[in-house]
Amino acid sequence: MKIEKITENKIRIIVKKEDLKDSSLDLHTIMTKAAESQGLFLELLEQAKKTCGFDTDGHKLLIEAFSSADEVMVFTFTKFEQKNASIAEKAVANRALRPKRKVAVSSNSRRVAQVDFSIYKFEDFEQYCAFCTALKNHSQVKTRGLVRSSSLYFFKNRYYLALAGFNSNHVSYSIFANLLSEFGVLCTHEPKYENRLREYGKCVMKKNAISTTFKFF
Repeated sequence: MKIEKITENKIRIIVKKEDLKDSSLDLHTIMTKAAESQGLFLELLEQAKKTCGFDTDGHKLLIEAFSSADEVMVFTFTKFEQKNASIAEKAVANRALRPKRKVAVSSNSRRVAQVDFSIYKFEDFEQYCAFCTALKNHSQVKTRGLVRSSSLYFFKNRYYLALAGFNSNHVSYSIFANLLSEFGVLCTHEPKYENRLREYGKCVMKKNAISTTFKFF
């Protein structure tokens, strides 16, 4: 299990099949059967509270989920403050977790699933190159068809990799995501942040940054 804090009000939790105590749970069951999913969501939120201080008391929750072909499930929790709710109403809202199916792909599906836009930060160009080298040299990774575009920006002495058009059903998706988290730091899933990088930073490689790095570095 891996927990990533995206903003103060949003986290992403990556869960592998072996992380689940109840191995019979799958994304379809979680999305359609509230009783089976309640325990899992509460457990994930409790772990997030301990790990990164993500406290959902007194908030409404939006839960988005998708799965990849290798039985990796990704949950995004977004909390919204209930300013006018009573204490009792807040307690009920916090317990009544209702997942929203953003994109769900079964392990047998051939449909392409689009993941949220992501930007990862690297401390320097060497660290970014180390990520690309690890990706290129990994014996089980095939990058073709993995992402639609990848652009590299330089901003405030750091390098930012903007990724769009993920194929979460790709055979190498989980390895790719793990390497990103190992060498870089997730900044945001908001596409508008790339506008800031364009305006105040410098575009080093546009659209095909990863393949360009493979070729020249």
